[in-house]
Amino acid sequence: MSRKKRFSVIGFLKLTRLPNLLIIVATQYLTAIFLAGYPEGWPGKLMDFRLFLLSLSTVMIAAAGYIINDYYDIKIDYVNKPEKVVVGRLVRRRIVLVSHFILNFIGIAIGLFLGIYIGIINFFASFLLWLYSNRLKRMPLIGNITIAFLTGLSILIVGVYYRQNVTLISIYAIFAFSINLVREIIKDMEDIRGDLRFGSRTLPIIWGFRKTKYFLLTLVVIFICLLFYMSHNLQNHTLHVFFQILVIPILYLIYLLYKADSQRRFHRLSSYCKWLMLAGILSMTFF
Repeated sequence: MSRKKRFSVIGFLKLTRLPNLLIIVATQYLTAIFLAGYPEGWPGKLMDFRLFLLSLSTVMIAAAGYIINDYYDIKIDYVNKPEKVVVGRLVRRRIVLVSHFILNFIGIAIGLFLGIYIGIINFFASFLLWLYSNRLKRMPLIGNITIAFLTGLSILIVGVYYRQNVTLISIYAIFAFSINLVREIIKDMEDIRGDLRFGSRTLPIIWGFRKTKYFLLTLVVIFICLLFYMSHNLQNHTLHVFFQILVIPILYLIYLLYKADSQRRFHRLSSYCKWLMLAGILSMTFF
């Protein structure tokens, strides 16, 4: 009988979702450089050690959240994606728990060093991620809103720290919240088999696929209207034009959602939402 590994670096990187962490870093740097503004230009912001610490603290909290989520989801993951299970196979459970605590401690400590408000936000985010993994994700809609909110918060915290162009940054935070809320519900549709087996009460389980799709369509329409309203009040022509162009891929998103009827198609739709959010984040460079 082969022994399970006590620790695998590759396994640990999989646990922390390294690509997602890099996206968080890139998003915060783009937000700080192109939206928050800087009197000495973008090279000064790029070399700003405070921004590095802000991103590092956010990444620590996010990594801890990914780790504890996999810890609590090990049984469900064995059903939905057994080939991707890391906890207990590549990394021992005790190491997972200790890593979760250490990463949270570092993230909150760095946040307090940067300022009391950043420290409070990081503590709140770390607690919310634990609560999500432990309980909220198995409840209809509440878990989805929690993750979408924390995604938007990772952008908004840059505005909180630099206190410049907060309205413009808030628009992008709402955009990230919107796309991620849709994506989280789609992921529930993708993972319905494992969720059903272990008693989760997600929207696709209590409503079924058809009603959930109608709900997603309503959300998309509401969010697009909200973003256009906010960009109009900001009187930013570039942002308004961007949202007009964005309607095209969103219409395609609606088409894909209508056609989706299998785990494979829902997975592709989830990936499409991620690329859509990346495109939105990259649009910051036009400002």
